[in-house]
Amino acid sequence: MSTPRRPIRVLVIDDSALVREAISQALARDPDLEVVGTACDPLVAEEKIPRLDPDVLTLDLEMPRMDGLTFLRKLMKERPLPVVVVSSLAQEGSRAAVEAMEAGAVDVLAKPDGTMSLGSLGEKLAYHVKAAAAAGSWLKGRPPRPPVATQAPPAHAADTSRARDLIVIGASTGGIAALRELIPSLPPGLPPIVVVQHIAPFFSKSVAERIDAISAITVREASDDEPLEPGSCLLAPGDRHLAVHRRGGVLRARLVNSPPVHHCKPAVDVLFRSAAETTGPRTVAALLTGMGCDGAAGLQMIREAGGTTLAEHQSSCVVYGMPKAAIERGAVDRIVPLPKMAEAIVAAASRTTAPQTTRRGS
Repeated sequence: MSTPRRPIRVLVIDDSALVREAISQALARDPDLEVVGTACDPLVAEEKIPRLDPDVLTLDLEMPRMDGLTFLRKLMKERPLPVVVVSSLAQEGSRAAVEAMEAGAVDVLAKPDGTMSLGSLGEKLAYHVKAAAAAGSWLKGRPPRPPVATQAPPAHAADTSRARDLIVIGASTGGIAALRELIPSLPPGLPPIVVVQHIAPFFSKSVAERIDAISAITVREASDDEPLEPGSCLLAPGDRHLAVHRRGGVLRARLVNSPPVHHCKPAVDVLFRSAAETTGPRTVAALLTGMGCDGAAGLQMIREAGGTTLAEHQSSCVVYGMPKAAIERGAVDRIVPLPKMAEAIVAAASRTTAPQTTRRGS
């Protein structure tokens, strides 16, 4: 007889008693989650963590005695734990949200206006807490990734005799850190790059700007119907699906305000399916770290259309969900750890010899 799985243990950190209660009640509705305690500030949290042994923390950024960002950086050095930031600073403060992700937060959610409206976070917050819990073993089992350079690195242009028209990339939990490592490693001269990252609308533009500042290619948030240009990378806004289409012989971005897919908006499958239909065999697609199965079906469509499909290796995934789902359905040509992903994308886009990679079952 199998032993019942232990609920995910959550410690809620916020200086407002009303917010702590609202978050606790929202999480308590999910039988897979257990709020084991609350803390009014990081110093109280530091005392409770060893005793309560939480799997995940929810963390406000603006608190007395020690702010959330300072605590987050300290935590990641001394006792790495998955953290979901829930903060009003993230509502307008895309900079604060991005800094929290760079400091080690798994996800960042904006605290709704008005304390009592926190109940509306309910299901969404529970999903992000579960995704963060899945990242726990990754955080504890490996050293932090090296910091990314603060300016674009020197890069050699890719082979301009490429036979590909488009590069598409999908990511979710852990994806912002992965994109900050991957995109600055890509050289100029590549086909247009289009990215869907599961991201909140309040900081997708800021993420694009931060990555642009350290990349050799141009990175920006996508606008509807803009042409896709070689040497550029478009990131989906946080509240729209992003697809590609061809008009007048020109590849263009299309922003779609349709319902979520796999509970996600933007969804990777929307982008990948449109690429399969629009550029087909002239597509290179990469699926990175993330919880769930978004992107697996679309990646399979690209492979069946003759495109090249890549998935991140389990060893570098924060959450080995989306790549695993794609691999299990036979949608992946090559499985590549993140440090080798830029090389694999360039090779596929330029039709050079691909780097040695790990295939399914190895």
